[in-house]
Amino acid sequence: MITVKKTFILLVLLLTFTGLHAQDDLYDINRIPEIRITFRDKNWKHLLDSLIFTGDGTGRILGDVTIDGKTIAGAGIRYKGYSSVNTDEMKNPFNIDLQYSQNNRNYQGYTNLKLSNVIDDPSFVREALSYEIARKYMPASHANFANLYINDTLTGLYTNVESVNRKFILDYFPSNGNAFFKGSPQHLVYPFGQNANLAYTHGTDTTGYMPYYEAESDYGWKELLDFIYILNEMPDSVESVLNTDRALWMHAFNFALLNLDSYIGYSQNYYIYKDDNGRFNPILWDMNMSFGSFRNSDGSSHFTGLTIDEEKVLDPLEHLNFCVSPRPLMVNLFRNDTYRKKYLAHIRTIIDENFKTNEYYNRGEEIQEFIDASVQQDPNKFYSYADFKHNLDSTVGGTGTMLKYPGLKDLVEARIAYLDTYPGIRGAPSITDISHQPDAPRKGEETWITATVQNAAKVVLSYREKSYDIFRNVIMFDDGNHHDGAAGDGGFGASVIPSGHVLHYYLWAENDSAGAFSPARAEYEYYSIQPLIGKADVAINEFEVLNTTIANEEGNYSSWIELCNNTREELNLKGVCLSDGMDPCKWEFPDTVISTGKYIIVWADYDTLHKGLHAGYLLNQSGGKILLSNPSGIIMDSVIFGNQVKGKSLGRYPNGYGSFVFMHPSFSAYNYYGTTPESDILLYPNPAKEIIHIEMENNTTPISLAVYDACGRQMVNEERSFDKEQVPVINEDLDVSVFPAGAYVLKVLCSDRVITRTFIKY
Repeated sequence: MITVKKTFILLVLLLTFTGLHAQDDLYDINRIPEIRITFRDKNWKHLLDSLIFTGDGTGRILGDVTIDGKTIAGAGIRYKGYSSVNTDEMKNPFNIDLQYSQNNRNYQGYTNLKLSNVIDDPSFVREALSYEIARKYMPASHANFANLYINDTLTGLYTNVESVNRKFILDYFPSNGNAFFKGSPQHLVYPFGQNANLAYTHGTDTTGYMPYYEAESDYGWKELLDFIYILNEMPDSVESVLNTDRALWMHAFNFALLNLDSYIGYSQNYYIYKDDNGRFNPILWDMNMSFGSFRNSDGSSHFTGLTIDEEKVLDPLEHLNFCVSPRPLMVNLFRNDTYRKKYLAHIRTIIDENFKTNEYYNRGEEIQEFIDASVQQDPNKFYSYADFKHNLDSTVGGTGTMLKYPGLKDLVEARIAYLDTYPGIRGAPSITDISHQPDAPRKGEETWITATVQNAAKVVLSYREKSYDIFRNVIMFDDGNHHDGAAGDGGFGASVIPSGHVLHYYLWAENDSAGAFSPARAEYEYYSIQPLIGKADVAINEFEVLNTTIANEEGNYSSWIELCNNTREELNLKGVCLSDGMDPCKWEFPDTVISTGKYIIVWADYDTLHKGLHAGYLLNQSGGKILLSNPSGIIMDSVIFGNQVKGKSLGRYPNGYGSFVFMHPSFSAYNYYGTTPESDILLYPNPAKEIIHIEMENNTTPISLAVYDACGRQMVNEERSFDKEQVPVINEDLDVSVFPAGAYVLKVLCSDRVITRTFIKY
């Protein structure tokens, strides 16, 4: 029963997200959404200010929020954060909970809005640009800009940042129900406060840690304390509880972009989520003061503040020498020789890919040009339009040291010059000529991975056979016995035996001073080998020969074949063949990816020059055969069919693996019900948004239709009569458009039986 309930919830969420993302995305950097807040209280500002004065971090007031014309009533609104709030100002940051007064309220599946007021960034680009850079190397929020109106008055241009919540987690992890925390102390103590530094200094009781971390999950305090204990007291075992590479990427990003209002400075502004492998994963948050805007502390020798010139030469390993309070997530990793080299290699990658290429500056200019008119129209911006134009290049701001904001270009160019000579950044091995044999290995077949590596004392192959699994390590050799060429020639080799649907891998090489990854963005990016697709991995899931309702890209109503990926991995179908049995490979897939649990449509027609996948042959309405084979000619799936029925498809029921039965076409979607004799009623579509079609044989009249929600409340109760001679098949419509989203039960009472079916309204 519990499993069924979880399935329904996930299905509703999936359909909600899938259906709505066809709109312009809320966080598309190439658009500026319009967000309007209509407060229900005339003294709304006094109420929000009072929440700050009383320290009520959870209190909210009601308001109706309209996003690009769509209104969500009864949202809960409060200010966001504390340091950027000024009750004397109109342009304060906002945290908006769309589900505050009623569940299931969202915009494009998003339930929270985080609007930053750009108070410490004359350039306006720091936050959006930083998140864009971060997403190259680790999971990070999307961010763009939004014009905010309060009670129909323009308040200004805000940074609109995607919330790190359970929806975000599900975008990057296979589950979102594990322990999940934010490093966010209730009362920030500086410069000497420990805050959320993950130090084991608050006792053995979890309550000692609760003032420093905010729980985003329903449980997990003991797991957090266990993690903190191992990080501090058993650092040699830290890989069992921490995604060390993700932590190193976070530190590398923060030091390269001088994002000091983070774990570095006051040890806050990050999330950690425990994945299904039992490891906590750090996630960046709050980058409105990146590129040197925050200079209050570096948590080290400049703990009371630092100048712009001191930032330019800030040592990425300074915490190894001195910490104003413990920083175990940095120090205990950096003390490990290999972790330290990996951390510096990540800094090198960020510098090389974003700073030396000038990409950060080009993107900054593009973003500024896009938002220019909105910045000019912002009535409450904290800096002049001239400061906005100049801050991408030069320092602007007031007369006090801490009121100056460094020009991004001036800061970055100095940072490049300093880090280019930093020990461990340069002098790394080079990795080239990576290859593997055989090209498409079978499961269980030894697969050799080789590369040319220069200036390395050690080369490691890291691999995994399932997405989201932990990478395992094997040493690569240059001894002439591992498909590596001659001994000592710089060729390295190692073998693995794949047993899964994919083989992901990357290489790490190090010498006595520095190290290098290939690809450079590993572990977040990696090389991939796909073993030959086997039987049942991809299925012929449905096909329709006499298609009269579904048009292809050219507007033609051709026959179609639907394939389903039954694995938990993304698969490439290149070289896979479809055939009618007359030719073993009548049509071959081009480079085509099918995602896990998803569907691909191949049109059975001759329009091979048009968009989409067109097989170049027809299906016979009087019967025939469909064969699906892998590049080695092994039959993966097949179906023999007879005479076809107009308006019906043949599909597997249950979806993906069951027998073929006639059904109402579920084009590129899950097969819910068939119309075989065993199925005495057909409901479609299911899930439905507005109308449910009910189809059943007319063996009895009248019938009574009743619908109940998940709490047992009756939503519909009506009777309908039909003449069996004139209407042998009942085909009725049921309007569900006014139903709230959720699961429902349809109950059909006939003279000889009672039929119940479950459906979902989204």
